[in-house]
This record gives sequence, structure tokens and C-alpha cells, in this order.
Amino acid sequence: MQAEQLRDTVINALEEVKAQDISVIDVRDRTSVTDYMVIASGTSNRHVRSLADSVVTEAKSNGVRTANVEGGQVSDWLLVDLGDVVVHVMMRATREFYDLERLWRDAPDLGVAGSE
Repeated sequence: MQAEQLRDTVINALEEVKAQDISVIDVRDRTSVTDYMVIASGTSNRHVRSLADSVVTEAKSNGVRTANVEGGQVSDWLLVDLGDVVVHVMMRATREFYDLERLWRDAPDLGVAGSE
């Protein structure tokens, strides 16, 4: 699966479970670790876990073989590493505190998903 297809799969999985403020950052020219970073907010620890699970399930159903999830069972920040796409799912307060979008502010921001 191409990076762009995987990115779109991730966005669809997040939207299906009502993720808030989905942001996509193109980091292809900034790092060799991944192509896209997707950041989304959840409303509770359970919602954050549900969002991450949705991403993993959807990726696997589309043939992605590896999906590593970092973070605890009741964490306020889960990271889903799909290789070409890294997904950060956070509680709103955690997202505001770490402000990952600011760290990557010089990278092309592809906008908030669903706002096109």
C-alpha cells in the first residue's frame, strides 16, 4: 500500500470513530522515519484507545502487516506506527501541552481532515 493510500485509510478509520481535530503533516522532506504524521484528539482515555484500535484494525484489513502501538492501556497519548504513517492519538489537554504541530511547523500541513 502506498503512503498516500495508507494516510487516507488512517483518516477514514479515525473519522469512523469520531476523532476530533484530525491534522495531517507531510514530513517526507524533513525525516526519513515516516512520510506522514497524523494527529487526532479523543474525548476520553477510552475514546483514545478506541481510535487507535480502529486505525490498527483498518490498516490490517487493508494488508498492512505491522502496526506497533505505544502507550498504556489507559493512556492519554497513543502512538500507532504504521511505517509510512505515524498516528498520534491524544486527549485534548495532552495535545495542547506537547503541541506536535508546532514542532513540525515548517513541514507542509495538509490541513485538518474533512475540511476540504
